[in-house]
Amino acid sequence: MKVKFNDYEPKEIIRFIREWTGLTQKEFGKSINKSERVIQDYEAGRRRYYTETLKTICKVHKIKITIEKD
Repeated sequence: MKVKFNDYEPKEIIRFIREWTGLTQKEFGKSINKSERVIQDYEAGRRRYYTETLKTICKVHKIKITIEKD
């Protein structure tokens, strides 16, 4: 599947990936060593995540993200 994340806000990207993996917020958080509350905050836009978090998500769930310039 190929998704153009430029069309999404950062909070939507985390939710999209989590839903794509089929995990609950609690399961997803556990998979990347974060609490369910942290995942809730990411998805609500109350907390920012860093590139390292996104890299961890990609590594754990075997996701490839390519950054392209428009």
